[in-house]
Amino acid sequence: MRSWFDTLTDHLSAQIRGHEGFTLYLSGESSEFARLNRGRVRQPGHVQQCAVTLRLIDNGRHASQTITLSGDPADDRARLDHAVDNLRGFLPHLPADPHLLVAESVQSSSDAMASALPPAAAMVDDLLKEADGNDLVGIVASGTTVRGFANHHGQRNWFSRSGFNLDWCLVHDADKAVKASLAGFTYDRSALHDEMARARSQLATLARPGRTIEPGAYRAWLTPSALSEIFGVLHWGGFGLKSLETGNSPLRRYWSGEHHLDPRVEVSEDIAHGIAPDFQADGFRRPARTSLFEAGRMTGAMVSPRSAQEFGRSTNGASNGESPVSLSMAAGDIPVGEELARLGTGLYIGNLWYTNFSDRDACRITGMTRFATFWVEDGEIVAPVNVMRFDETLDGLLGAGLEGLSAHAAFLPSNMTYGERSVESNRLPGALVKAMRFTL
Repeated sequence: MRSWFDTLTDHLSAQIRGHEGFTLYLSGESSEFARLNRGRVRQPGHVQQCAVTLRLIDNGRHASQTITLSGDPADDRARLDHAVDNLRGFLPHLPADPHLLVAESVQSSSDAMASALPPAAAMVDDLLKEADGNDLVGIVASGTTVRGFANHHGQRNWFSRSGFNLDWCLVHDADKAVKASLAGFTYDRSALHDEMARARSQLATLARPGRTIEPGAYRAWLTPSALSEIFGVLHWGGFGLKSLETGNSPLRRYWSGEHHLDPRVEVSEDIAHGIAPDFQADGFRRPARTSLFEAGRMTGAMVSPRSAQEFGRSTNGASNGESPVSLSMAAGDIPVGEELARLGTGLYIGNLWYTNFSDRDACRITGMTRFATFWVEDGEIVAPVNVMRFDETLDGLLGAGLEGLSAHAAFLPSNMTYGERSVESNRLPGALVKAMRFTL
């Protein structure tokens, strides 16, 4: 696929006239999928796809078009030629873009990881065997994702990763289920065995009568998956320079220094340990690490090339959406296995969903408990808890309300496959919260 991309780039370079310039961004994958329901494979499949986004630039004017590639060299060259003609026809009618920033310093790179994965079918077999006849629903995704960039200055970037994502639930009945996952670059069946054993243990607890908790504030343990839902909301304009500078970010008071989180909170964009490429669609390189919070204080933002041009800053390779793609939060000191003992009495929250802002300006977030949420007494799980709605500020979760963080940060790649497999991920610890507010 890389030689194919290089051939297209060379062909495109020969079509450029006068003062024209271009960027070419490739996104592709070769993936195996299996959807499972009631402990059986319901939809196996293989997806191989590739698309390029061509942007033609001339004297500050630019226009772009995305083309799905067929893999046939003659056909793909013809598609690219047609796109160039279309864009060339648009450019004279467009105004110059005052916020256009083009990568002129050539920073080529190559990062290709060889696959060390077994066939997806073998992972599916292992998953179903470990489920031991329980009602299992989920998805297995495995394979290689690629990204490429080229421009008229001669810059060339290539990125390739092979990974897998097992995402499943063990279902007890109706809406009672335990969610579990395993993902990474190398497959370890013993890790699958351990994760399934944890899920089966919680499934047995779900068989107990559910308990309804009255609205109020409760001590709570948020698993890394639950905390990931909180950060997912903050991705919506929270860390972007433009939203911060214009006062539209829910984190604006942290950006100004009015508020701060617990000193143990350290958050970064950690490209070096994620699954996203170290370059973005405009060709700007991403540093290995971009600090966002240090010692609880907001220290950085995601800066796209456009925002860099608009606000006179340096870009750190953020996409136009200015959302982290490899967010990481530093672990704490609560040993693995001691979460329930440290919680004592309160709520163990395995997952959250339907999360959104209830008051964006105050960085107040609401949502529902999901799957395995348990009432804990004296460090022991007593009963599953019926669905509840929480409404809490970020400060209540990770600021004054934070009591501790787990000593292990879990790697949580996105399981999104809408359009293509996502290369986004979070790496997060669990969090012990003094008093999390529930409204119903």
